[in-house]
Amino acid sequence: MESLAPNIFVKDMKATLAFYEQLGFQKVMSVPETGNFDWVMMTNGAVTFMFQTFGSLGADLPEISRNSGGSLLLYIRLKGIRAFHEKIKSKAKVIAELNKTFYGATEFSILDNNGYVLTFAEDEA
Repeated sequence: MESLAPNIFVKDMKATLAFYEQLGFQKVMSVPETGNFDWVMMTNGAVTFMFQTFGSLGADLPEISRNSGGSLLLYIRLKGIRAFHEKIKSKAKVIAELNKTFYGATEFSILDNNGYVLTFAEDEA
């Protein structure tokens, strides 16, 4: 195995792109290339997310849940967590404030615009 890039299903692609752009992600690919996107790949450093509309795969994969969010937490490691927290805390719903965990990581969690939990973590010295 070489990498993992979750394909996250969303109801509002434009709102999703705007939300993740606030987190520093950039669109690198899309289908179609312009207009109303069915699928988009975004990256920030070594982290890649793919976003896809429910409607674009509805008939092909009916097993995909049509609920927003879900029982999924995306754990993202980064450097400079305190500065990143300051930058985005007013732009996203923070559901767990910056804290030091029992396993030594400094973390905080937000809820994205689709109901997914993103936890950001850094092993601070």
